[in-house]
Amino acid sequence: MYVGRIVAIGRTRAGSGAALYRVSSRSFPNREAKLLPGAVAIVPKPGFENDIFKNPYIAYNCVRLVPAYDLAVATNGSHTDPLAEKLETGMTPRDALVNVLAAMDYEHDHLKTPRIAAVVRADGAAGWLGIVRHDAILVREFTLQPGQAFYLCTYEKNAPCVKQCDPEFDAATAADACARIMGQGVFAELEKPVSAVCAVADAARVFAIATL
Repeated sequence: MYVGRIVAIGRTRAGSGAALYRVSSRSFPNREAKLLPGAVAIVPKPGFENDIFKNPYIAYNCVRLVPAYDLAVATNGSHTDPLAEKLETGMTPRDALVNVLAAMDYEHDHLKTPRIAAVVRADGAAGWLGIVRHDAILVREFTLQPGQAFYLCTYEKNAPCVKQCDPEFDAATAADACARIMGQGVFAELEKPVSAVCAVADAARVFAIATL
């Protein structure tokens, strides 16, 4: 099944929060994750830089950390930075998601691509998933149990709900989380993986980031 981009929130078996993002693409597979100061960006691979002129939505920061409030943010577009900035002011994750998704709307390409976003606490106790589609804005808070993750996609599985769950989320590190969302467990049946970026907190509530 092809579901497009994926965001997820999880809690490791040790009890730490995890924010996961996966690029899945049929049209622009030649992309990679690049670590930047304070963020991680999805960009075209060398030799494919001109793809940005075909679709301006394919390059963006996808992960940001908000250390002042022990939060991590993962999204599929240019709403990453505004969302992180709202959280840095002390706005609640629910209100920040509603505010930013409503303001930026879905991507106005020929597919009406939804914007999806995830926010998770470093202690793993709670996380939030949100989406703005051409027909809806949906934001939901989840209580997370150790070894559990919830996910949201741009297509098909495109509403935050408890049914979209990974009940065997066994990633202990950010690298483990990348491997899982790229093709393990419930994510194995989701097609066209391209790249992943994940942030997983340690016992001190400090997030580490990995890419794949």
